[in-house]
Amino acid sequence: MNSATPGSAQTPVALALAATFAAAACTPDTGEENGAAAGENEAENAAVIRDPLPEERRFARLAQLTFEGENAEAYYSSDGQRLIFQRRHEGEYECDQIFTIGVEGGDPQLVSTGLGRTTCSYFFPDDSRIVYSSTHHAAPECPPPPDMRRGYVWALYDFDIYTANPDGSDVQPIFSSPGYDAEATLAPDGSRIVFTSTRDGDLDIYTMNPDGSGVRQLTNEPGYDGGPFFSPDGSKIVYRARYPESEEELADYQALLADGLVRPGVLDIYVMDADGSNQVRLTDNGAANFAPFFHPSGEKVIFSSNLNDPSSRDFDLFLVNLDGTGLEQVTFSDEFESFPMFSPDGRHLVFGSNRHGSHEGNTNIFIAEWIDDLP
Repeated sequence: MNSATPGSAQTPVALALAATFAAAACTPDTGEENGAAAGENEAENAAVIRDPLPEERRFARLAQLTFEGENAEAYYSSDGQRLIFQRRHEGEYECDQIFTIGVEGGDPQLVSTGLGRTTCSYFFPDDSRIVYSSTHHAAPECPPPPDMRRGYVWALYDFDIYTANPDGSDVQPIFSSPGYDAEATLAPDGSRIVFTSTRDGDLDIYTMNPDGSGVRQLTNEPGYDGGPFFSPDGSKIVYRARYPESEEELADYQALLADGLVRPGVLDIYVMDADGSNQVRLTDNGAANFAPFFHPSGEKVIFSSNLNDPSSRDFDLFLVNLDGTGLEQVTFSDEFESFPMFSPDGRHLVFGSNRHGSHEGNTNIFIAEWIDDLP
């Protein structure tokens, strides 16, 4: 493993995190029967059944829902019948836009404006509205990519948070600040939205009412706090974070932040109470751990990590108890896998993966039938 610090220009972890947006290529299924069926079904945009890997004991069945472009961050509607996700595919839109799709596959339906760049979509608990972030208020064009002369960095675009009807109509802004406002998800009872913002000069986690009022700051330690989700009972929030561990790393982080950038590096999974108290660190392994989501029991967290090889783009899904014990590997593909979410009834898991990819950077949406009680 490279001994470069997380704040340096091109750490292995930073390069590995690039898989989130530019994942490595993988080999399509070469089985004759499976390949023929996939070709027929893909033409109709229907889901294709895939075999889980032998080690993937939690998966009774696996289905692939998308096949082209980059498709990620798919999250269930409260009735479990649809998914909302971000997608970028050549010939459609220059930047990521928000789409919905049925859990059996089919044609993705555009529900964002088609302008600017969008990210981080989610259904309201009663499916009456959707929430997502967009830059379309700033300009209709796709914002430029970040300048990589300072190493591998992510751009903190001028996202604002919007809600809309599930078909994309009636777009309403609910939160805006002069910077990054994104990563919004809702409490199970719909009472609060949790999100990440730079409104107070750092990347912190906040909650607000569904109409954008009653904003409360939950984290305040210098560093990147993000990707928050409520527990099933709404009492806790799980999130990813990185707090600089040296003056040099802190200076690098703050200089980039001032220019609307952040350098991905080592990330860890944390849990806190819904009011921001009692923060508990669940991982401490020197890897990039992100995209956490609660198990339906509320007693475990599933997340993505390259902890088996922090210098690689091989991200797998893992389960861990709320005290950081009982780590269990869930997926075993040699490709990038992330953004897990359990269905409302706990019987299925949706995630993004490069397995069975048709070309380099092809990230698709998969649904697994979940086995909770292993033999």
